[in-house]
Amino acid sequence: QVQLVESGGGLVQPGGSLRLSCSASGFTFSSYAMSWYRQAPGKERELVATISGGGTITNYAASVKGRFTISRDNAKGTVYLQMNSLKPEDTAVYYCKVYRGQEYWGQGTQVTVSS
Repeated sequence: QVQLVESGGGLVQPGGSLRLSCSASGFTFSSYAMSWYRQAPGKERELVATISGGGTITNYAASVKGRFTISRDNAKGTVYLQMNSLKPEDTAVYYCKVYRGQEYWGQGTQVTVSS
């Protein structure tokens, strides 16, 4: 069955960096686009970034463009989110998602940006 496991979250000061990882299993990873979403307290879940199966096409939310980079290693079945110049408003639980006939989500990893 499809499994997605996020890791790499934590507490970081404003201006700092974190790299999130999402390890995927149970499907042909390279055949599917992968996405990162986030949900802040009291807010709806929002799309952060998407990457195509081959890794050549990426898209970002306006709020993170130029600061975040999505990438993938198809040999390892892992998608990454490099987050630089973090701001307090980036504080959220971050989830990875794949659509394979239905949506599959990981359990999420908490990112807190605070001094």
